[in-house]
Amino acid sequence: MTIQRPRGTRDFLPHDMTRRRYLEYQFRQVVSRWGYQEVVTPTFEHLELFTMKSGEGIVGELYNFTDKGNREMTLRPELTAPVMRMFVNEMQAFPRPLKLFYFENCFRYERPQKGRFREFWQFGVELIGSESPDADAEVIALAITMLKIAGIRCDLHVGYLGIIRHVLSSLNTEQQSKIMRLVDKKDDKGLDDYLEEIKAPINLRMQLLELISLTGKEALPKAYKLLGSIPELDTFQKILTLLDAYGINYTIDFGIARGLDYYTGMVFEVYAEGLGAQKQVCGGGSYKLIQLFGGGDVPSTGFGIGFDRIMEIYNIEPEPQNTVVIVTTDRTRLNAISIACKLREYVPVYLDIMNRNFKSQLSYANNIGARYALILGEREISEGLFTLKDMNSGRQESLTLNEIIVKLTGENK
Repeated sequence: MTIQRPRGTRDFLPHDMTRRRYLEYQFRQVVSRWGYQEVVTPTFEHLELFTMKSGEGIVGELYNFTDKGNREMTLRPELTAPVMRMFVNEMQAFPRPLKLFYFENCFRYERPQKGRFREFWQFGVELIGSESPDADAEVIALAITMLKIAGIRCDLHVGYLGIIRHVLSSLNTEQQSKIMRLVDKKDDKGLDDYLEEIKAPINLRMQLLELISLTGKEALPKAYKLLGSIPELDTFQKILTLLDAYGINYTIDFGIARGLDYYTGMVFEVYAEGLGAQKQVCGGGSYKLIQLFGGGDVPSTGFGIGFDRIMEIYNIEPEPQNTVVIVTTDRTRLNAISIACKLREYVPVYLDIMNRNFKSQLSYANNIGARYALILGEREISEGLFTLKDMNSGRQESLTLNEIIVKLTGENK
């Protein structure tokens, strides 16, 4: 009987992992240079952490379970809520703003399709403690910088939920939340029907429907004409001015709602070519969640990058390392161990553990795509000069161990 992997999960082969780790390394380099520090939260949390944030309706999408202590738990479906919970538990006394990042796997019980899996990886950032336009602009600029490093052609759409909330201010919280979800889903008919159902004022309907249709360069002037000079529009203008200073290209899109109650101001989404319907690779905005989990009224801004979707279109191949296969005879196998240990301080080294003969060891070096074969015969050992064969060109050189290290790494040891 052959046991298959669970539906919606994947096995990553060595080449896959080389590419994934390389992109992960690139992302880590960028966020570290922007002053963000890594955090890690548990793989499973109390179920309540996510129902408090997203409502009971999310339970159907979760891998939730009851543990042996009869506690309702779940595998994490995302990482913003766990980081906010961690802040409340551990970090409230830390200097602000806190600039955090994470890269972990998450789990959702969804129908698997292209670009969507039941186990997936998210690279995200949370900037905690500032609600200034500077914080919003920095987070967007950081996301775009990361995606450009990955070679992704970005289509950035930026909106400001505070403006929609201004239009809806006469409605109760439940009505606002329902409208936000319908706007997020682009469900125009459902939105019309719901506004009719709650008997929303005609002026409110007209302002809302016109506002969420505004996109592009003229969207902001038209919004000012529609709503007047309200503080929310002025704040949004400041964010856009900062994005211009960063040299970021963007499309104003007042139809972005993100569909979640905790978003308060700026929201953004980034789309990429080559992914079909699942083209969104990054999304985020400013929000207030910490108070919900027992902390103070602390503003935050963050985003999550769908790492797996990025990998679907990521076409940068890491530079191959100078892999070495040491080829020995029966009499030089023991000598090869100390040489392998020394070379492994600098490059990947394969040492025969299959008792292959000399010819088979060379064939193995060729089959795995090794760059070099280091030949250790009795003469090489006695003279201290080793034959280094370039497997690409076939050229051979007699070199000391130190000369080999210099050739492979450029370091004189």
